[in-house]
Amino acid sequence: MADLTEDELKARVQDGYIVESVEEMTEGYRKALAVQLTVQADTELISAPAYWMAARDAPSTNTQVSAHAIIQDELAHANIAYRLLEDLGISREELVYEREPHEWKHPYGFDQPLENWAELVVANGFYDRAGITLLSDVHRNTSYGPLKRALVKIDMEETFHLRHGEVWMRRLAKAGGEAREMLQRAVDWMFPMTIEWFGLPDDLKRHSGQLEYRLKGKTNDELRQTWMAATVPLCENLELDVPAHFDEATESYELEYPFPCQYNPDEKRWLFEEGQISWDEVFKRWKGRGPMNKTYVESIRRSRSQVGAWLN
Repeated sequence: MADLTEDELKARVQDGYIVESVEEMTEGYRKALAVQLTVQADTELISAPAYWMAARDAPSTNTQVSAHAIIQDELAHANIAYRLLEDLGISREELVYEREPHEWKHPYGFDQPLENWAELVVANGFYDRAGITLLSDVHRNTSYGPLKRALVKIDMEETFHLRHGEVWMRRLAKAGGEAREMLQRAVDWMFPMTIEWFGLPDDLKRHSGQLEYRLKGKTNDELRQTWMAATVPLCENLELDVPAHFDEATESYELEYPFPCQYNPDEKRWLFEEGQISWDEVFKRWKGRGPMNKTYVESIRRSRSQVGAWLN
C-alpha cells in the first residue's frame, strides 16, 4: 500500500493523478474501489439470466439472436470487472460461487422477473441507459487507470444495448394495441425502479468516498438528472406516460410521485397512493432482495456444476 495518508492521496487524485496499481493505493481507496467494482460486476453478471429469460419471448429468430448478443456482452463486461477485482486481491471464485444470493450487490431492479419482450426492451432502454450514465461518468472521471481503459470497450457495447431498447420501444409504441399496452405497463414499473437505482439523494448521502477518491465525478442526484434528461423526452416523444416532467423554474426534472415509495413485487406496482417512505425502509427492501434473486444467482452457478460433471 502507498505511504501516503488518505488525505494526501485524495488531494493527489483530485489534482489529476492516475492510480495504476495496488501499491499506489491507500486502504481507504482500495475499499472504495472494491465496492464500486463489485456493484459493477454483479450488475453485469446478473443481467444475463434476467435478459435470457425474457429473450425467450422474442418475436423472431433474428430478434432473439440480438438479445443473446447483448447477454454475451454483459457476461464479458462482468468478467472485466471481476478481473479488476482480482488485481485488488479479491477472489472472483468466492464472489460468484460462495456468497449467499442476498449478499450480491446488484440493484434491486435486477431481482425482478422480466417476463416478456416489452419488459426486455424497456430494460435495455432504461437499465442500460442507467449503466451508461454511471459508467460514462466513471470513464471520464475515474482516477483508476485500468478501469478507465477497460470502460472504452464497455461503453461502446452498452450503447448498442441502449439503441436496441430504444428502437424496439419505438416499434412497440407505433404498433399500438396490445403491444403498446404491454410497453406502457413495463414503463410504469421500470421508470421508478430505475430512478431508485441511483441511490440516496445527495442531502442524505452518508459517505462520499467515490467522489473524494475521484472514482466518479457526479453525485447521485446529478446522475439521476442525467438519466431523466434522456429518458423523459424519449417517453414523451413516444407518448408514453411517465411520472416526471421538466420544471423550467428549477431547470431540472421533477418527479410526480412520492420518492421513495413502497413497491409491490407481486403486482409489479408502485404504491404511490401510500405516500413517501423512509430510506431505511428502502434499504430493508433492498437487503431482503427481490423475487428472482435466488433463481438468477443459482442459474449462474449451475453452469459450473454442469460443466464439471461433463468434464469428469
